[in-house]
Amino acid sequence: MADPTARIEELRRLLRYHSYRYHVLDDPEISDAGYDALFRELEGLESAHPDLASPDSPTQRVGAPPSDLFAEVAHRERMFSLDNAETPEQVAAWAGRLQRQLGRQPAGFACELKVDGLAVSLTYRGGRLTGAATRGDGVTGEDVTANLRTVLGVPLVLLGDDPPAVMEVRGEVYMPLAAFDALNETQAEMGERLFVNPRNAAAGAVRQKDPAVTATRRLAMWVYQVGYLEGGPAFRSHTDSLRWLRDHGLPVNPASEHVDDLDGVLHYVASAEHARHDLGYQTDGVVIKVDPLADQREVGFTSKSPRWAIAYKFPP
Repeated sequence: MADPTARIEELRRLLRYHSYRYHVLDDPEISDAGYDALFRELEGLESAHPDLASPDSPTQRVGAPPSDLFAEVAHRERMFSLDNAETPEQVAAWAGRLQRQLGRQPAGFACELKVDGLAVSLTYRGGRLTGAATRGDGVTGEDVTANLRTVLGVPLVLLGDDPPAVMEVRGEVYMPLAAFDALNETQAEMGERLFVNPRNAAAGAVRQKDPAVTATRRLAMWVYQVGYLEGGPAFRSHTDSLRWLRDHGLPVNPASEHVDDLDGVLHYVASAEHARHDLGYQTDGVVIKVDPLADQREVGFTSKSPRWAIAYKFPP
């Protein structure tokens, strides 16, 4: 019999690629049935050759036993909260403070939808997912690695041949509205308590003791920032970093956009507020960031939040 190693590696590569096409690019190249056939072939080969098993295999997203306790994890860099703005005038005042600090207008802004979910960090070493943690108090969170491995849009291995030595990325885990409705329908049929909103449902799913339960909750994730980078590319802007993350298999919201000035920011905010109910997930605002990383470093942080970012909150 031919050595199955090469076929197993090829199947893993194909499944990672097609998962990226489906979950990140929303542009699948094969049918669900075609993906399932590749998945079943890999399962069969790994079952027949357990010595070739790998925790990074697409078949191993749900593999950890239930846990009674989530261990504490220290973030490599603090996960700050953001200051809020509730009116366009408050956004303009923030932009004015930036101009005074820099002595000029910032060289552009990055605008992103503020998804109503649970903030988490993912750690990749050599391109492989090795850890996931909740935000917690910003300094220390809870280890939810086994549960985040079940989120289909989260790559277990990054695409490309140039992974950083260590990379920690931040993002928001959320429950799509269709998944939330289906979950509450199931809860009602079983006579169980209904979830109040998708955010609470997502947070509860991430903190399940059994990863197999998390896997049934159909969670999704958008990655929005590189929190720590060692041995990786030198990004010039936040937008550059998002492009790199997306190209290497991480799910980045396609609504993220670079704008040149405050007028562009306010136009993005108005458009996002108008379209907020047409999305398949809940969003409660817009996050606005100074785009050039050099400008971010220059304005720095307060004790609680970055000066270079603000969250505009939609009215209820």
